[in-house]
Amino acid sequence: MKLLMIEDNKSVSQMMGMFFKKEDWDASFAYDGNEAMEMFNETPTEWDIITLDLNLPGKDGMQVSSEIRQVSPTVPIIMLTARDSESDQVLGLEMGADDYVTKPFSPITLIARIKALHRRAELNPTERPARAANETPQFDIQTEHFQLSTKTREAYLNDQPIEGLTPKEFDLLRTLAQKPKQVFSREQLLQLVWDYEYYGDERTVDAHIKKLRQKMEKVGPQVIQTVWGVGYKFDDSVVDA
Repeated sequence: MKLLMIEDNKSVSQMMGMFFKKEDWDASFAYDGNEAMEMFNETPTEWDIITLDLNLPGKDGMQVSSEIRQVSPTVPIIMLTARDSESDQVLGLEMGADDYVTKPFSPITLIARIKALHRRAELNPTERPARAANETPQFDIQTEHFQLSTKTREAYLNDQPIEGLTPKEFDLLRTLAQKPKQVFSREQLLQLVWDYEYYGDERTVDAHIKKLRQKMEKVGPQVIQTVWGVGYKFDDSVVDA
């Protein structure tokens, strides 16, 4: 795994460097936002995971996350933040982070989150196999209005591709769509999509649902519905023929 840690606290970077070395990961470190963007832009397609501190000199984590997403909508990002404000954490997710860990954190916890996110993103849209012009796509999920292929990481609504899905957004959509009309609680989605136990924080799910809806609304009507007091469900039966 090739990892970029963007963290202005060198003690934290040095500590995590030892853990990354034990995992045999190829880790690089940036200590401010400007340096981070220079390193990322040198080889934007080679990074497997990015950990990003929210409070950075130069460009802050929000700006860095936004600029990374303009180049790569798919590279997994874990935001590290000492802030406890709910609005900051939700904004970080809405700016492109796939997950966040609040400081102070256990190195073991961060390693586990990185592994879980990497497992989900091993085949991301920038690496999906090319499909020949005359090849019929093989869909794992197919309804009258919606198709999804796990192999190529492609999803379509009303025959229009849903563009720019991050690995987490794709997995969230697949989890909901594979059981249409079934209601999933936020706790269930955290376990199924993020691959870790529920810690009482539902904002991660809500922020990703918001981003996913925004991307789907560009090509068709809203098929991810909120079931108030329970969670979310996928239902494309309301789509006009």
